[in-house]
Amino acid sequence: MEEIKELIRRYGLEEDLEHVIIPFTDKNGMKKKCYLLKRKFIRIIYTEDHYEDYPLADAIKATIKYPDILLSEALSMMYKETHTDL
Repeated sequence: MEEIKELIRRYGLEEDLEHVIIPFTDKNGMKKKCYLLKRKFIRIIYTEDHYEDYPLADAIKATIKYPDILLSEALSMMYKETHTDL
């Protein structure tokens, strides 16, 4: 979880006991916050038979970069940019 602590420091994020809190301004200028559970992985369920587990650090980076879109889409775009997959 040291990588998560570094991301919190680097990007000036907030946290509580259970969440990493990512403040952002949406495309309409409204201030919002995204709460991600502090777990090693975040599971995104695409269908009843298909799910993917993503590292929390990647979910944080994707949310910071693309706060206005679905996390699944933000992760996909981030991985395409860096040419990496899980």
